[in-house]
Amino acid sequence: GIVLLISFFIGAVICIQMKLNIQSPWMPRWVTGYTTREIMLLEFSSSIMCLILAGKVGSNIASEIGTMRVTEQIDALDIMGVNSANYLIMPKVLGLVTIMPFLVIITMATALFGGWAVCFTGILDPDTFIYGIQTDFVQFNVWFALIKSLVFGFVISSISSYYGYTVKGGSVEVGKASTDAVVMSNIIILVSDVILTKLLLM
Repeated sequence: GIVLLISFFIGAVICIQMKLNIQSPWMPRWVTGYTTREIMLLEFSSSIMCLILAGKVGSNIASEIGTMRVTEQIDALDIMGVNSANYLIMPKVLGLVTIMPFLVIITMATALFGGWAVCFTGILDPDTFIYGIQTDFVQFNVWFALIKSLVFGFVISSISSYYGYTVKGGSVEVGKASTDAVVMSNIIILVSDVILTKLLLM
């Protein structure tokens, strides 16, 4: 739900901003659709959405595992001979890495739909926007976003799980671990974004 809502309005806002700020008599009108597509595919669909999901999913993972740690549920698993790290962390990592590319695809589609929908307010002809979306399409840009989503999904799940698993203390420390997990996930996502862009696009 949050992905659909945010994606739709991000696409609409980007379309409006592109129309207002880069459109000129010297430039074709379809450039608005073209730039909206490129911004969404290359950056917003993966990076911005994963930053948002780090706050939603990452804090949830860290607080869930952290609560199990401070209530000694993880200690109980260890005493029973269960590999608690593998049992608790691996499903979260695999789950987020698996679902993240699908969320990015949904983000792309919803954002472009949002840009197209806002054209009906009169800022741009919807057919012109569609033409801009179709112009000079580079298929690798989609794969680039999907590759980034796999890395970001791993970053969010692993860092959040680490902070939750290693928490010591009580409920206050669980809250702090949840906050630290989100902050560190965001930092690593931004650094990874720069590195992946440099490696894959340049």
